[in-house]
Amino acid sequence: MDRLVGLLGIVVLVGLAWGISTSRGRFPWRLVLTGILLQAALAMVMLRDTPLVGVVDAVSRAITAALDASQAGIAFLFGPAVSNPGAGSWGFMFLVHALPKIIFMASLMAVLYHLGVMQRLIAALAWLLQKTLRVTGTEALATAANVFMGQTEAPLCVKPYLERMTRSQLNLVMTGGFATIAGSVLAAYIGMLGGEDPAQRAMWVKQLLTASVISAPAAFVLAKVIVPETESLPDESDPRIAEPEDPAANLFDAAARGATDGMRLAINVAAMLVAFVSLLALINMPLGALGRAGPVEGWLGAVGIERLNLEAVFGLVFAPLAWTMGVPWEECRFFGRLMGEKLVVTEFLAFQTLAEGIHPPDGGPGVSDRTARMAAFALCGFANFASIGIQIGGLSAIAPGRRKDLVQLAMRAMVGGALASWLTASIAGMVMPV
Repeated sequence: MDRLVGLLGIVVLVGLAWGISTSRGRFPWRLVLTGILLQAALAMVMLRDTPLVGVVDAVSRAITAALDASQAGIAFLFGPAVSNPGAGSWGFMFLVHALPKIIFMASLMAVLYHLGVMQRLIAALAWLLQKTLRVTGTEALATAANVFMGQTEAPLCVKPYLERMTRSQLNLVMTGGFATIAGSVLAAYIGMLGGEDPAQRAMWVKQLLTASVISAPAAFVLAKVIVPETESLPDESDPRIAEPEDPAANLFDAAARGATDGMRLAINVAAMLVAFVSLLALINMPLGALGRAGPVEGWLGAVGIERLNLEAVFGLVFAPLAWTMGVPWEECRFFGRLMGEKLVVTEFLAFQTLAEGIHPPDGGPGVSDRTARMAAFALCGFANFASIGIQIGGLSAIAPGRRKDLVQLAMRAMVGGALASWLTASIAGMVMPV
């Protein structure tokens, strides 16, 4: 029954996007239906027992093997701390296991880009999107790049076209960045969810890889509902991936540059977590005091909240939406908390909360397997308030003439990216095996 409820979630999420549309009279019916069907088809192929699932499993095993190889560098740097990660301290485990994997994956992605592997993968996915959704080559290329690269690196693939894009196309570029994750941070999420179990790591690689791929058509659907095309499309003749202005001299240079970029990203992630977790604790102090007030405490008890904090508020606010997505009602508050943490704080904190829900520190029963996998799909994206500034800054640097449009579109694009991730979770929840 919960699987069928996911159909309601699809309608609700698309309806929310239509509610903030800049032109409600231009609803792209064909694109919406085609995009949702493409998402469902890709999810079936990648998650179900189909002839092509062997390819997905092989890719998942290859990524898992690459992550296992990163342990050599981590063990060299941290020594015994790798095998005894802080006696269950999540912060220390994240520092020792997750952040170094970001550096390794960034280096590996840079090597693959230098060898031309990433360009071929991006071009293949762009071709699929262009042929099935009947969108422009530039739009398909930008969205496909977001599946494999970060929200500020992917637009570099279409840098020559950014200045003359329509507002609808520009919104799609931004929404795609918010709706997907970078390959470099994929490793951190896998380490948090899978821990030291090779089978669990391989399973989460497959789930997150699928989430990232099928979020691409979701980004198209929601972006075009929110900002429909109302302008004449610019001329484009066989758009190709733009070459980097300062390419790596050789394979070793590419690996070194990637490691440096990964280090910056890892430091940025660590800094954001320190700041946002501390701010969350600060906000929870007055909320906790308010929750202990007589009348408020009674009302909270009536709705099943033992302690008032921001996490409880997130759970209460987003629980109804989580239910429409197909989450069992008894787990909707936990799922809603994850949605709120990811949207308001950062996806890294939400993934940590999910990891604790899967493996409770007190040894109690964890969240159900289906809900955990749906949550991973819902969290697989950069849509949060902090990312708005990152996107505006990154895109303004490569398309300074569009800064005004970027600022105006940013909030809608971020909401569109969040809705796209949730739409992906709804569809995945309907088709994933029991």
